Amino acid sequence: MDLSLNDTQQLIQDSARDFVRGSCSREALLEIDRKPQLFMQGIWPQMAELGWTGMAIPETYGGTGNCATDVAVLFEELGAGPVPGPLFSSAVLCARILLDSATEEAKRAWLPLIASGERVFALALTEAQYGWSSQGVKLAARGEREGFVLNGTKVFVHDAERATDLIVVGRIEGGEGISLFRVDAKTPGVTVRPLAGFIAGMSEVVFDNAHVRGADLIGQGGAAADEIERALIAVTPVLCAYKVGGCRAVFDLSLNYARERTQFGQVIGRFQRVQDHLIHMVNFLDSARWTTYEALWKLDSGMDAASSVHVAKSVSSESYMRACDYAHEVHAGIGVMREYGLTLHTRMSRSLYHCLGAPKTHRQRLEKVLGLVNG
Repeated sequence: MDLSLNDTQQLIQDSARDFVRGSCSREALLEIDRKPQLFMQGIWPQMAELGWTGMAIPETYGGTGNCATDVAVLFEELGAGPVPGPLFSSAVLCARILLDSATEEAKRAWLPLIASGERVFALALTEAQYGWSSQGVKLAARGEREGFVLNGTKVFVHDAERATDLIVVGRIEGGEGISLFRVDAKTPGVTVRPLAGFIAGMSEVVFDNAHVRGADLIGQGGAAADEIERALIAVTPVLCAYKVGGCRAVFDLSLNYARERTQFGQVIGRFQRVQDHLIHMVNFLDSARWTTYEALWKLDSGMDAASSVHVAKSVSSESYMRACDYAHEVHAGIGVMREYGLTLHTRMSRSLYHCLGAPKTHRQRLEKVLGLVNG
């Protein structure tokens, strides 16, 4: 197993690191946090210009067809910001769902627009009975002569506020299984409401007699569960890499602070308790990094990666959140000052903890993959 970066990946890493340092400084990210609309006006066009919106899309559909590790290297650097935005939702998650589920005509219609950054997609899956499995999907799709009428509410939808299009998971009345629909976010009857609280980039999306065309049914009706699961296995390590970048950033921030902050006549890094916190953070960073890159290596090698993906998601979600906890222990009062920037990571670690499935969910799936439980 070779987890070192090749020349292309090192170039991607350098380019992304320079971008984050230049265009996504702490001051810039704090300003975007206050005025989220600035992201699509300033950062998103730059990402599209750099070709990042097409990295996970094959050349046939207007992208550059990079491997999973290439894309993950980019996201690790974005996670160090943490740079918010719909790049993962649109150009990785929804692009993958379309690749796995859509007809050839739909792929040629939508993937080039995602690759160019002209259209931004978001996945509307989770509902009040929160969960990233088909069991929690209740949204109803009533068939009519020329399409479907959607009724229901999705919650904790990532990046819906910035999306031009939604991939909506619902159930066709009278049928079995779950189905996917592409819905223009401006369709009458679709309402997006950003959710408040200590979370980032999530919204409630209400569908009140929202009409969609029959052509906007993605793939075969009632057969989306396996396609979603396959897509999630393929893209989850990329999200894990973003959390690795977050772990790295909060560790570096804490280490530098421990070297500079003096108390009782010496830098606080000399105190045993502070050293304990930093060591915990190193352990969380390393465990998240190596489980993530093992999963990526398996995916790019064409191996069965399901067990490694579940381990990586469980470990990286816990690691990012716990690393932020220990960072606050090191920083104490200054860590909660918004202007300092640590709370951007703290909030992001909570927002992404459940995204694509909570750690407990992935541990349960790991048990099934390993044959430790039935079903």
